[in-house]
Amino acid sequence: MPEVSVIIPCYNQGQYLHEAIDSVLGQTFSDLEIIVVDDGSSDPATREVLDALNRTATRLLRRKNGGLAAARNSGINAAHGRYILPLDCDDRIAPDYIRQALAAFESDPLCGIVYCRAEKFGAEQGTWRLPPFSRLRMGLGNVIFCSALYQKSDWQRVGGYDENLQRGWEDWDFWLALLELGLTVHCLPYVGFHYRKSESSMASSMDPVLKANLHRQLMHKHPDFFGLLSRTPQPLLEIYYRMAGSGIYRRIKRSGGR
Repeated sequence: MPEVSVIIPCYNQGQYLHEAIDSVLGQTFSDLEIIVVDDGSSDPATREVLDALNRTATRLLRRKNGGLAAARNSGINAAHGRYILPLDCDDRIAPDYIRQALAAFESDPLCGIVYCRAEKFGAEQGTWRLPPFSRLRMGLGNVIFCSALYQKSDWQRVGGYDENLQRGWEDWDFWLALLELGLTVHCLPYVGFHYRKSESSMASSMDPVLKANLHRQLMHKHPDFFGLLSRTPQPLLEIYYRMAGSGIYRRIKRSGGR
């Protein structure tokens, strides 16, 4: 049985899939499996890539399109590993990421999430300067990208990713659920994740009203975690996201490498 299962959902981005798989097979830790989940891809080129997929330690699951959360849950449900690492099919991980993440788990019996420093490539390049993790900061916005290591047993305890969150932020919701178990978080001082920055993404296409509605939904799901923040009026949340999406704020973020 493999120690780590890497789950790679794929929906119409087959041109990047082998890069993601190569980054996993190039790990210094080898006791792993890769599960590629075809989430009902409709792009002919992507389907050709998936039809021909024949890589070491790699399995292909195919399902009707149901969104990212459902695709991840399907892959994890079929996984044999004790640990899970989600990886979007257009991203990559550095060679020593899994080995270092497992060492962090071994050093802390309460460890629940291990992630690392990250870099951007593609339409933007350079360091991805995410705010440092804190429980307070996680109430304001997600600071942990999707490709963090966690235990499958913890995924089972919280019921997996919420498949109703098809408009986004299923990662943030999932991390909050793990934090509510009392687990700790480790951020490795190592650039182990490479995030492909595209001209457009689900996050960039979300308007302030949708972001405020999703934030409110998470507050309702996790009232104990958010505490007093859960009382934030909806109009104030919308103002917060309008300010965060303003041109001035975006320039400040770009100047800081985010």
